[in-house]
Amino acid sequence: MFLITCTPIVRRRMYTLALSAVIAWTSASGIAEARTVKVEFTAVETEVVIDNKGTKYKAWTFNGQFPGPVVRATEGDTIEFSLTNIKSNTFPHSMDFHAGEMDFLKNHKQVERGETHHITFTPKKPGIFFYHCGVQPMIQHVARGMMGAIIIDPKDPNALPKADREYVLVQSELFKNADDVQGMFDRKYDHAMFNGGVFKYHPFLGGKPLEAKPGERVRIYIVNAGPNNFSAFHPIGEIWDNAWASGNPANKLTGVQTVVVGPGDAYTVDVVVENEGGYPLVTHSLTDALRGAIAVLLVKKDAQALPLKPYVQPVASP
Repeated sequence: MFLITCTPIVRRRMYTLALSAVIAWTSASGIAEARTVKVEFTAVETEVVIDNKGTKYKAWTFNGQFPGPVVRATEGDTIEFSLTNIKSNTFPHSMDFHAGEMDFLKNHKQVERGETHHITFTPKKPGIFFYHCGVQPMIQHVARGMMGAIIIDPKDPNALPKADREYVLVQSELFKNADDVQGMFDRKYDHAMFNGGVFKYHPFLGGKPLEAKPGERVRIYIVNAGPNNFSAFHPIGEIWDNAWASGNPANKLTGVQTVVVGPGDAYTVDVVVENEGGYPLVTHSLTDALRGAIAVLLVKKDAQALPLKPYVQPVASP
C-alpha cells in the first residue's frame, strides 16, 4: 500500500489541486482494488492566455486552468471531490461530473462565494467523460472555461490495448466577448480550440506539436466541451486503429476514419503511425479546424515524453 500526493500551485492564486490515493494491489491478478481519490478544485475568475500571441481572456476556471485539470481514477474507486468558490469571485459556480451517477439536486449544488461543496461518488463505468460547471447560464460557464476531462480507467488493465503514450484534447469554441450570452446562443464564436488554445499544437502557427515515436500506439482522449458544435475528429494521413465511444472498452470500433463527438461527449481513439512525419489531428468540421482546432502529431525517433495535457498555459499576470 502506498500514497500518491500531488499539489501543484498556480502562481499568486489561493487555490490548490490535490490528488491523493491509497492503492492496494492484488499480486496474483494485477488488478487494482478500490481506492479513495481526493480531488480539490477552486473556482477562480481570472485571465488566461488563449493563443500563441499571448492574448489574454477573462475566463472562469477550475484551479486557474482553461480547461480544468485532468481528473483520473479507476472504475470502482471512491472519488471525494470538493469545490471551493473563493470570496473574491463575482459569480456562483458548480460541478457536474458526467462520470458520476448521482442525485442532481444534492450533488450538483450551486456553490456561492466563500462556500465549499463536497461530492462523493463511485464511478461504475470506465471511459473518458466530460465535466463542467452547471450554473445558469450554463452555456456561458462552459464557454468561459469551466470544463474538463475525467478519465475512469477500466478495473481490468487488459481491457484496452497498452498505449505507449496518451494525450487529452478538450475541444471548445471561443467567444471573444465573454459577456455576450445571447451571442453564445446565436453561435457567434470567433475560434475553435484544443485545450484552451487557438492552434496551440500547430508548430507552423506558433504552437508546439504533440510528439510520438514511429510504431508507438498513441491514445487520444478527445472530449467535446462545445458548448454548441459537433466535432468530427480525424487524423490526416492516418486511420484510427481503434475507437471506443465514451472510452468504454465494450464500445469498440476498428479502422475508423473519423469519430463524431457531440457536445458533452467523448471518445478514446488509438493511432499507430509507422513512418516519421507530421500528422494533423483535426475536426473535419472544417470551419472549426481552420478557426484553431488543429493539433499536429509529430512522429520522430527522438520524440520527447509529454504529459497528458501538454503545454498548460500559466495564468496571465494581473
